[in-house]
Amino acid sequence: MPRGARATVSTDRVAPVRSAPGDVSPVDRRATDDGAVPAPGRATPPREARPGRDLAAEVGAGLDRTARVLAAHLAGESADGRRLHPAFGTLWAGLSDQVGGKLLRPRLTLAAYLGLGGRDVDGAAHVAAAQELVHTAMVVHDDLLDHDEVRRGRPTLTGTYRARLSGDGVVGRVAEDQVLAAGLLGGDLALVTAFGLVARAPLPADVRVRVVDLLVRGVTTSVGGELLDVTAGLRPPTDVDALLIAELKTAAYTCAVPLRAGAVLAGADERTVAALDRFGTVLGTAFQLVDDDLGVFGDPARTGKSALSDLRAGKRTELLRLSYLRADDAGRAVLDDVVGDPELDDAGAARVREVMVACGARGELAGAAARAAEAARRVALEDLPADLATYLCDLVDEMAGRQH
Repeated sequence: MPRGARATVSTDRVAPVRSAPGDVSPVDRRATDDGAVPAPGRATPPREARPGRDLAAEVGAGLDRTARVLAAHLAGESADGRRLHPAFGTLWAGLSDQVGGKLLRPRLTLAAYLGLGGRDVDGAAHVAAAQELVHTAMVVHDDLLDHDEVRRGRPTLTGTYRARLSGDGVVGRVAEDQVLAAGLLGGDLALVTAFGLVARAPLPADVRVRVVDLLVRGVTTSVGGELLDVTAGLRPPTDVDALLIAELKTAAYTCAVPLRAGAVLAGADERTVAALDRFGTVLGTAFQLVDDDLGVFGDPARTGKSALSDLRAGKRTELLRLSYLRADDAGRAVLDDVVGDPELDDAGAARVREVMVACGARGELAGAAARAAEAARRVALEDLPADLATYLCDLVDEMAGRQH
């Protein structure tokens, strides 16, 4: 087994992509007895697309507003931090540099809100911006746990602090303590300021409370997934439920909660909220499966992510689990020898990739991701208004296409 784990390999289970429960989602911490998907009634029959409407353009305009809300919020917090103490201002500046990118979570919030009839873009933009700050908090803490100091070709918050300390001649244990503090405190700042943004959003008080409740449950669910991800390193890959981790750690706050927040803002009924939850959970799982593939087979120049770090860490992904289940003795010997080696080089990674392809694990993972993506499309087309369903199906295709 990868370094740090020893156990016999079980080959009696190959988990399918989990069905995404609607009103029994991971965010709600409820589950059916047998894991089956409860058959949801349709909330509102999908409406015909509005003639001449361009939901993508509306979402784009909402994202522009969201970006302005984020910039103003971060500028204000950074200014307050500098007034308190220069060191606090420096932390805020470093954190602000980590915010932004594709804005997937704000995009989902705005799509759900506008696609369900919402019109107050300003109020929705504050909630969308809060989703991005929650993501920033998760990323900063995740980078700290994974010891990653470069993300998408740029230094992470901890990487920025380490470089600054090194330039000042601070190294060793003292530097490690400072880097740890920056990651912990910076992530905490991003998280609490996300809630502050919702608290001050131009929305009715009861709506703000509902959004805060969604964010709380999304964060706590993701923390549970992160804990399972971290402790998975103590177990052999075949004993780890990587799909559950994907649901809890990624799908909840990345897709399900942003969509549900948009639906709540639009005043959608519970069945529509449940449909979006099912869509988001399955889409988030597909997203993570594709991400796991890119973590081993992706081009770092395109993905911004190392193709060695997951293998060096022995990260318990569904791809690794399937590889152990499908490989022959010689292939498993290669995995045992290479996966989890912190000094892994390109040649060693190439050996692992060869095993993953030859045993069929990579193809099986691609099939699971494709089935999850198709399940998401089906939910959108069957249970959501036509404009929104079309937009979300295009998003599924966009996210699935990251492998190509």
